[in-house]
Amino acid sequence: MEIPLVSIITPSFNSEKFIADTIQSVRHQTYQNWEMIIVDDCSNDNTVSIIEHFASNDERIRFFQLDKNSGAGIARETALSKAKGKYIAFLDADDLWKPLKLEKQLQFLEDNKTPFTFSFYDCINEEGNPLKKRVEAPRNLSYRQLFFCNYVGNLTGIYDVNYFGKIAISTTRKRQDWMVWLTILKKVRMAKPVPESLAFYRIRDNSLSASKVDLLKHNFAVYRNFHGFNFVSSLFIMIGFLFTQLIIKPFYVKKI
Repeated sequence: MEIPLVSIITPSFNSEKFIADTIQSVRHQTYQNWEMIIVDDCSNDNTVSIIEHFASNDERIRFFQLDKNSGAGIARETALSKAKGKYIAFLDADDLWKPLKLEKQLQFLEDNKTPFTFSFYDCINEEGNPLKKRVEAPRNLSYRQLFFCNYVGNLTGIYDVNYFGKIAISTTRKRQDWMVWLTILKKVRMAKPVPESLAFYRIRDNSLSASKVDLLKHNFAVYRNFHGFNFVSSLFIMIGFLFTQLIIKPFYVKKI
């Protein structure tokens, strides 16, 4: 029986506080046929030495460095170009996977004969403590739903390269993952999540203070640059986006 290789795309930047735990969460997977491709975006802390330590002791961990700081999009695209797996998965350098994550998702792909899936995830704080919050998603996620809200946690998405090819990752610094999922849903039209939490998303202290205006600008740019809508149309679409974010998406955030 074929045991397909999973390529895990991980950009890193000044992640010395978290990267060891992130790598260990991959090494502790019950499904073991994976390669973890880490591309560092010119960290100036101890991130590189930590990654090199793990890579020297586990040949499945492949490490590369960018020549200059270029953003997560470039780091992810560089990692993608090195990937050899049948499946592409994503895990940022401060997030964690539960041990059964890959096993359950790959079984779900096979059982449902689908080339793409994702899952729910739990939230933790910067110190790794649970925030007693779980982010779920529609059980049948349509392109229209995804158009107005990114319901797919980047740390949970997996897609089949044989079906989609390698999907190019935008070089923009924000919202690259949303554009990947939109590309996928344009083709399959509907996606199903594994209906349980399989990962931990870390909410960093500095991310809590991020400018809401800046966030809106990045989402607006997706409608303008990725979808190709003109300025006025994008403004109207943003009304639907805000309605979804403020009124609909909170129903998918559960207390645990």
